[in-house]
Amino acid sequence: MAEDIAVGAKARGMTAEERKVIFASSLGTMFEWYDFFVYGALAAIFSKQFFAGVNETAAFIFALMAFAAGFAVRPFGALVFGRLGDLVGRKYTFLVTILIMGFATFMVGLLPTYATAGILAPIALVALRMLQGLAVGGEYGGAATYVAEHAPRGKRGAFTSWIQMVATAGLFLSLVVVMGCRSFMTPEAFNDWGWRLPFLLSAVLLGVSVWIRLRLDESPAFKKMQAEGRGSKSPLRDSFTRWANLKIVLLALLGLTMGEAVVWYTGQFYVLIFLSQVLKVDPQTATLLVAGGLAIGTPFFVIFGALSDKVGRKPLIMAGCLLAALTYMPIFQAITHYANPALERAQAASPVTVTADPATCSLQFNPVGTSAFTSPCDVAKSALVKRGVPYANEAASEAEAQIHVGGVIVPSYDAKAPDAKEKAEAFDAALTSALASAGYPAKAKDAEINKAMVVLLVGLLVIYAALTYGPIAAMLVELFPTRIRYSSLSLPYHIGNGWFGGFMPPVAFAVIAATGSMYDGLWYPIIIAAACFVIGMLFLPETKDRDIHHEA
Repeated sequence: MAEDIAVGAKARGMTAEERKVIFASSLGTMFEWYDFFVYGALAAIFSKQFFAGVNETAAFIFALMAFAAGFAVRPFGALVFGRLGDLVGRKYTFLVTILIMGFATFMVGLLPTYATAGILAPIALVALRMLQGLAVGGEYGGAATYVAEHAPRGKRGAFTSWIQMVATAGLFLSLVVVMGCRSFMTPEAFNDWGWRLPFLLSAVLLGVSVWIRLRLDESPAFKKMQAEGRGSKSPLRDSFTRWANLKIVLLALLGLTMGEAVVWYTGQFYVLIFLSQVLKVDPQTATLLVAGGLAIGTPFFVIFGALSDKVGRKPLIMAGCLLAALTYMPIFQAITHYANPALERAQAASPVTVTADPATCSLQFNPVGTSAFTSPCDVAKSALVKRGVPYANEAASEAEAQIHVGGVIVPSYDAKAPDAKEKAEAFDAALTSALASAGYPAKAKDAEINKAMVVLLVGLLVIYAALTYGPIAAMLVELFPTRIRYSSLSLPYHIGNGWFGGFMPPVAFAVIAATGSMYDGLWYPIIIAAACFVIGMLFLPETKDRDIHHEA
């Protein structure tokens, strides 16, 4: 019996077959995240190559929304491939998913840009992101289930944590490849065509992943279930229409994965956007700083996964959510202090305020480029967002908005006025002069960046992610019975990570653009993590000692 073997294997070391299982499953997960993070690291380039014709802020948000489109469809992929995984097996299902993922990733590197294909370029990009997202919806559930069902009892946290760790390794690999490609060509060449290379090079990783997976055997738990005739004929119905299981699915989402997702994306992806787009750190430098933080934090995924076999999954995951909710604000303020101290000094000495009639101000979120932002208030805010200058809003009765930089007042203008071109030139010159006089830097000065402290702070954020993400695969597997496990765990995981987590970067950046505060975007992960902590502490069971061959 598979479970008897697992119990007897508890005290022994990892076998060669188990190492192969973990390596093959983890390699696919690394490939999955490599693609997503290559796109994320190059979001600023994609905004220019595929979303030309709209203002700079809208283009970047639109690029992030295209990134998030892949996450939006992940729950649907979880339904499609989760059902297949419970019906025909774990091995063959996640072999199909990695082939689809690899095709979509490679094809991004061949896409025409907006300059050559017009509106078809962003449509094709979004279509490939969605295809990749569908495949990812089936990939993680298969990998987590496959590894956990091979793991000895008492070591499921340690075994499955390798899957979690290589997600971060995928990010690290993407940063290394992007930096390597940048280093071999001029910035102009990379922005023009060099950005395609990281996607095209993914074919090598795909080939290795498929070759290894073809050599794997089916999960022992699935084979045991099939031999005993206990499989589900309708795993989706059994998973989501029966309250006994549906309530566990909902609890897994609201008390587990949504909190893990925002903590993970904040610490490993949003921090890169914050450094490069908000603090105006040079993209190459920002990438190196995040890579350093990843090097510090990545081993903790396995450490916390193994620790969860001893102390439980729930305490670690809840601790990560609580720490994130309590400390994100001071951590990101400290990142500002060490990464762009000139901006911090200028903001303290000469705060910027936009005074305007609120009725004339639009939401600075325009992903489809339909709003021109022509009112004086919109012109003022757009100019500040483009320069990365934080600002506060103050209601006033004057029709013409004003920007207050310390004691200097810069009047805005109506972009629809007949003399708008002349006023725009005068406005830009006056604003640039006022900001420069107040000490606002156009970019973060490399000599002033305390790189060691930034790396340590990013490393701390990654450790938070490891607390929540390291034990989560084992816990999700342990929550559900074998016959519907693939379907049941995939949906809450991908709603949590695809929707709550995947939409974190565009939502946070849009909030910053709307309010002017560089830290307001953090309220999104803080509120979600805090809610997850409360729900999880009240209702989430501990699962580390469960028999995963149970058929409740």
